[in-house]
Amino acid sequence: MQPFRAIQLLTEIPGPRSREILARKQKVVAAPVAVQAPVVIASALGAVVTDVDGNRFLDFAGGIGCLVVGHSHPKVVEAVREQAGLFLHTDFAVVPYEIYTTVAERLIAAAPFTGPAKAAFFNSGAEAVENAIKFARLATGRPAVIAFEGGFHGRTLLALTMTSKANPYKLGLGPLAPAVYHLPFAQDYRGPSGAEALAELERALLTQVAPSEVAAVVVEPIQGEGGFVPAPVEFIHGLRRICDEHGIVLVVDEVQTGFGRTGAMFAIEHYGIEPDLIVVAKALASGLPLSGVIGKAEIMDAPHEGAIGGTYVGNPVALAAANAVLDVIEAENLIDRAKTLGETIRARMNAWQDRFEQIGDVRGHGAMLAIELVADRKSKEPAPELATRVIEEALQRGLLLLRAGIYSNCLRVLAPLVISDDELAEALDAWEEALAAALAS
Repeated sequence: MQPFRAIQLLTEIPGPRSREILARKQKVVAAPVAVQAPVVIASALGAVVTDVDGNRFLDFAGGIGCLVVGHSHPKVVEAVREQAGLFLHTDFAVVPYEIYTTVAERLIAAAPFTGPAKAAFFNSGAEAVENAIKFARLATGRPAVIAFEGGFHGRTLLALTMTSKANPYKLGLGPLAPAVYHLPFAQDYRGPSGAEALAELERALLTQVAPSEVAAVVVEPIQGEGGFVPAPVEFIHGLRRICDEHGIVLVVDEVQTGFGRTGAMFAIEHYGIEPDLIVVAKALASGLPLSGVIGKAEIMDAPHEGAIGGTYVGNPVALAAANAVLDVIEAENLIDRAKTLGETIRARMNAWQDRFEQIGDVRGHGAMLAIELVADRKSKEPAPELATRVIEEALQRGLLLLRAGIYSNCLRVLAPLVISDDELAEALDAWEEALAAALAS
């Protein structure tokens, strides 16, 4: 008897029904709204996506990090259904609802704050980032923001300015927001070191912007779109020290790293420091539009009444989903599961690195892992075309993969943490076959 396989390919990829729908899409959907995987989803459960042609794929894209608890988790679906049957919307600032307070209480309890903390909810990661800067500016009375090369913080005006990658995100969209300064992000593979990056920051506070003008330093503990690059511990500790010295708000962007994926509820826990504000989104509501800022109470309370808000922010249906996501993370012990998955995935990636000279680096924390593809290890010349070929070969074998990195040469894991051991092994086998095929071509 053949063992059950999650991957099932019944047609060529993409299949005829997917091709038909995508042809319709070409006629009516704006061209910039492109798709990477030319397969049209019909349904999904856990780590498995089924397309309109009946093909099944294992999902390592995970809604770009939204699906920590997997597709259509029954507890999340039931919570959404129940809340939708009660009421869909009031605007919390007009008629409040309990679920907003409940989720705020749970996030504050889970966040690494030792003193009083508060939360506020928004719709998208970019919106939460922009509101974190509002909190920081109104708490400090200062205008400037420091962000880092390789960082991604969103696509709205201020968030886009803070995002580091010029093409495609910023190309042709200037002028951007003023008083935003970009400095090198420390990393082990390409550098600079933590000490070198901190020295650059200290110099910038002399040559580019006075510290008395800086409201916030915004950093991803592990850069997401930048290539799953973990910051060295020395660098994060140095940022905390510099912010303390100058009264600057340290904002940690956990939009992609939060909710267990790194083997901790929040990635900043790996560094042993306390931030001032944490930005969350993506996995918080399993892909429904919900984001938030959690932070020290004196900063969160600083804005005047009416300065923070929006018609749809903290939608009750999305908050109900978030409450269920937190339940699932606890009940299914997904933080420990991320550690176990990470050990398995890293072991396979290390074996691939031994086999394939073009894998220059293996990195990440927990189940948030990536490989960086290079032309050769000595020069570290990025190989984005190879990354594209691997993704294409993986799709033909039933695995959905995503690129990342400022050079678009990294392949990342954003698999649901509910993936089974058998599904994981099947996905990693498909990935290895794709690597071999791409390199052979």
